[in-house]
Amino acid sequence: MCRSIKTLRPPTIPEEATEEEIRAAALQYVRKVSGFRAPAAHNREVFDRAVEAVAAATAELLDDLEVRGARPAAPVGA
Repeated sequence: MCRSIKTLRPPTIPEEATEEEIRAAALQYVRKVSGFRAPAAHNREVFDRAVEAVAAATAELLDDLEVRGARPAAPVGA
């Protein structure tokens, strides 16, 4: 798909993905699917809505995923 979208779940990344990382991945996805790096003014609203919808779906997916065999995160201060 799009090589610039990285995996956003542990253990691939050490901590939970940030909102910024999730939105960046969503933006890359919408750019790839739409074929536009930046939409024309008349498409800006629908483009932005798509980015927000993909970001929300991505955040929900990451929150709900159960990664079996993954080590639990180390306690804070450990």
